[in-house]
Amino acid sequence: QVQLVESGGGLVQAGGSLRLSCAATGSIFSISAMGWYRQAPGNQRELVAAITSFGVTNYADSVKGRFTISRGNAQKTVSLQMNSLKSEDSAVYYCHALTLGAVDYWGQGTQVTVSS
Repeated sequence: QVQLVESGGGLVQAGGSLRLSCAATGSIFSISAMGWYRQAPGNQRELVAAITSFGVTNYADSVKGRFTISRGNAQKTVSLQMNSLKSEDSAVYYCHALTLGAVDYWGQGTQVTVSS
């Protein structure tokens, strides 16, 4: 079992920055990749960024050049630095972990609201 706890969401003006963090506890040795998804009202949940245990990253086209994902603290945390935020970035952001056994774990979600 893996537990994920997010922090760092909030309200920011367009063009501003926010940093999201996610701490993993439990069977962290089983995690192969971590990432961030988001879901806006009426939309499907979509991948924002992901990073593997080897540091390979993947970003949605809409956030490339603005967002940076990183892992730290012996692979126990994953962060998302979000710069040049736009109103369309407003959503609930979810931390995600994928284990070696292909099991998905999700955090509870944190709201990001970008005012224009």
